[in-house]
Amino acid sequence: MKKLVLAFSGGLDTSYCTKSLSEQGFEVHAVGVNTGGFDTAEIETLEKRAIALGATSYTCIDALETFYQDIVKYLIFGNVLKNNTYPLSVSAERITQAVALIKEAQKIGADYIAHGSTGAGNDQVRFDLVFQTLAPEINIITPIRDEKLSREAEIEYLKSHGVDWSWEKAQYSINKGLWGTSVGGSETLKSRKPLPDEAYPSACTKTTSEQISLQFEKGELVGINETAYSPVQAIQKLQELAGPFAIGRDIHVGDTIIGIKGRVGFEAAAALITIKAHHLLEKHTLSKWQLHHKDYIGSYYGMMLHEGQYLDPVMRDFEQLLQSSQRTVTGSVYVTLNPYRFTLDGISSAFDLMDNSFGTYGEVNKGWSADEAKGFIKLSANAGKIYQHVNK
Repeated sequence: MKKLVLAFSGGLDTSYCTKSLSEQGFEVHAVGVNTGGFDTAEIETLEKRAIALGATSYTCIDALETFYQDIVKYLIFGNVLKNNTYPLSVSAERITQAVALIKEAQKIGADYIAHGSTGAGNDQVRFDLVFQTLAPEINIITPIRDEKLSREAEIEYLKSHGVDWSWEKAQYSINKGLWGTSVGGSETLKSRKPLPDEAYPSACTKTTSEQISLQFEKGELVGINETAYSPVQAIQKLQELAGPFAIGRDIHVGDTIIGIKGRVGFEAAAALITIKAHHLLEKHTLSKWQLHHKDYIGSYYGMMLHEGQYLDPVMRDFEQLLQSSQRTVTGSVYVTLNPYRFTLDGISSAFDLMDNSFGTYGEVNKGWSADEAKGFIKLSANAGKIYQHVNK
């Protein structure tokens, strides 16, 4: 039999792929990659479903720490928000998942790898780019894309092969991970309507304000309210605290990799609070030119990641710069959580460049005299004076 690794989520598309490919004579090894969306009970359910559909085996790879170390850490360092809105919740996960799938395929000696992406989205590009770059010798199979299948056709095929499960389409599609949850529905297919409250997984159950503090060490979130955590644990704890306030809801509108506009809702309380708090701490602890260059480098890093170009060597160069820039990004950030929003109240850091020993902005100067200030201003005006003189 032809050995094949299949990216398996347990939904209709990957269920069709499992049954169809096994019927075609493939030895299907279903693989899930957990980047923060599955608990133990869900993993057990997925395994039973995969085997029932004809898979030879099911494996769930725990890639949570890998996802953080390889990608999320740099999204924080770069303060990455696509189009100033979206923390790349799902697109970032796909890269980690694709790399893990290829490693599994190589480990078991599979000649084929498959996924359930359609031909109309970004995920097909992300998966295929990683697969082709890391293992061009492994053949890629994409039944849903290749056969241009409708949802109804997939259901009919499964029923005809004895799989008569409930495939009623949920009103809203939810994709949960460490760095946020995407939400899709009929409202996001067009431009006019927002998602209703009930579309989001976290209901607003907190009605009063709550103050918290976030501890960063060299750019990484390592504590909340002075309690130490690993970065992954800290993100999860922050989500636990901020989720009941229904913070972090929005709709991202952007250009897809394949050239069409797309709209997706998301809920990412921990991601948005972490990025904004980290950025505030950077404003206090980094130089003007560090902040200036990090801004466009972080944006470009996010664009490359979003479009599946994670394996380009320039990304490792960006990561080195981003890592180096975090040497002094250590301290606490104080945040107030409110229903549907949060405010950044201030920071404390041994590296705070608002050092009053040189002066207080708008109040008093201690490191220079009035005459020195006048001379500096006069020289600063020279270029403008010369231009105006020549171009009267």
